[in-house]
Amino acid sequence: MCGVGKRVRGGKGRELRPYRALAAPFVVAPPSGCRIRTRLHLSSADAVVLRAVGEHLGSLAGADLAARVRMGNVPTAHARRAERKKALTARSSSRWAGAITRTSEDQYQLGRRSLNARIGSLRRAISAIEARLAVPPGASVRRGRRTVRGYADHAERRAKQQRLQILQGELRQAARERDCGRVRVTRGGSRLLNARHHLYDAASGPKPLSEAAWQAELSGWKEEWSARRMFLTADGEAGAPFGNYTISINPADGTIALVLPEPLRQEYANAPRGRYLLDAAAVFTHRGGQWADRISAGAPVRYDITYDSVRGRWYLDASWSTVKKGRPVPVPTLDVLRAHPVLAVDVNVGHLAAWILDPYGNPIGTPHTLPLELAGLPASTRDARLREAVSQLIHLAHLHESAALVIENLDFADARATGRERLGRGRRGKNLRRTVAGIPTAKFRDRLTGMAHHAGLSVIAVDPAYTSRWGAQHWLNPLNEQTSTGTTTTVTGHHAAAVVVGRRGLGCTARRRKDGPRQTPATHAVGRVEVGAVRPEDRTGPAVPETPSHRTPGRTERTAPARTTRGTTPVVRQTRARPPGKHPPHGPTTVRGPSVPDQLTLFGTPDMANTGQST
Repeated sequence: MCGVGKRVRGGKGRELRPYRALAAPFVVAPPSGCRIRTRLHLSSADAVVLRAVGEHLGSLAGADLAARVRMGNVPTAHARRAERKKALTARSSSRWAGAITRTSEDQYQLGRRSLNARIGSLRRAISAIEARLAVPPGASVRRGRRTVRGYADHAERRAKQQRLQILQGELRQAARERDCGRVRVTRGGSRLLNARHHLYDAASGPKPLSEAAWQAELSGWKEEWSARRMFLTADGEAGAPFGNYTISINPADGTIALVLPEPLRQEYANAPRGRYLLDAAAVFTHRGGQWADRISAGAPVRYDITYDSVRGRWYLDASWSTVKKGRPVPVPTLDVLRAHPVLAVDVNVGHLAAWILDPYGNPIGTPHTLPLELAGLPASTRDARLREAVSQLIHLAHLHESAALVIENLDFADARATGRERLGRGRRGKNLRRTVAGIPTAKFRDRLTGMAHHAGLSVIAVDPAYTSRWGAQHWLNPLNEQTSTGTTTTVTGHHAAAVVVGRRGLGCTARRRKDGPRQTPATHAVGRVEVGAVRPEDRTGPAVPETPSHRTPGRTERTAPARTTRGTTPVVRQTRARPPGKHPPHGPTTVRGPSVPDQLTLFGTPDMANTGQST
């Protein structure tokens, strides 16, 4: 590692950047809630009632959200929620009104966070462009620890100046919206709204469209827009019958009872107290036992009813919190997890590279490659393949009795914001940006954390810096030699990176040991607190201190690297003594460190085969 302030020359006289400090690994907190889904097989009467209720409540939700946005960035206590809820209660019910006002506040706060993230992204992009515009075209300037390259020619420079002006205008507008408390929220999705303006061009039929084809496209868009803007969300209540008073489900037979808004009770109510009993029944197959136990005890459960207009299906979601409000999520400590084997995973485009490591950081068995092709697939298919890959990882971890999975704490937010400036240009840069965008880092981390927690496993996140470089440098060739005799599996650089990821999660260094463990249990217990103590990276074998010998004045004994196996006794040779305070000569059986006058140092043979151990 390069020292601070010291310039190191690499190939062709280039100055190598010093390695940055690595962040400490941590245990990812498990999810604090649970959500399950089932399909509702509704009758035609049920579908009419649910659509009427959803559209009526959706119009109230849109009006309340607009009222909340007009208030601006005010504290939650000053958002006049009680006043808004009272006005909505007359047109719905008290509990429907509470769910609507709570959802409006959540959407507004989410819009504020998205606006702040947008401002940060614009500032990073502007900073990257301004730094490159300050350098003449075709030149490069060294600034601190990094080299800033100018644009290739004047044409590209002019285009980037125009791009800079556009980004600066967007930044000024976003800053004004943030200062005045305005947010942009589209109920139903801005992508679907923008599709309405290009509906004719996006039509799949031959052009020009007939009147019937155009009306079919328009009606399909309206149906999807209406389905997305419906509001059928009922918050749970502690102590309520079956955990929810607005939408209650009997766990015995799955009967669903829905509280109707006040204007719709006279027309659609078929049960006492303005309720409607659906003909369909709710059956939760996934975690149905947990759901039944919870609602039987009167614990709160939230329900969401949604409609998929493309497939023509209705779905019911049940969600609840697994941690009491105000209490942190309990997670195991790193020391507990490091006492067991771990499964190290390296996320790549198109596949996952994994390897099992023992508690000492040694790779066990053969590497594993799990396919993960997500390019060009719909969102539902991508999510299904991601869950399948996570299920295979969990199966591997259980098969090898692992306690945790180790992954990289990847986040490409900065790379996506400044990708055009820092990820190359032309076809090569475009391919690299497509590669970065194709790695499902956030989705994979969220899916893995939730599924591993319910499977009894933990997730350790580590700093992703230098894993691929150090894996290829220290582990690729030795692992290929190790696995070449016993199997036909080819070890790639991704597998070597996974080993470095796992060792980093276990607290080990990335560098492997070539000839045995770094230290024996006897020397591991001896503290090295003095300045200039023996460094683990300078060891070449396990050192065992021995009492100094005074039988031969002016002479000392040490072992020599004899041509023996690990099980043989080392050969002792007589060598010329060195003055006190001098270091012994460097060699395969010596240790660099502070010398003690007349000290005798013997090096024992390794007691176990090891390719690396924690220091």
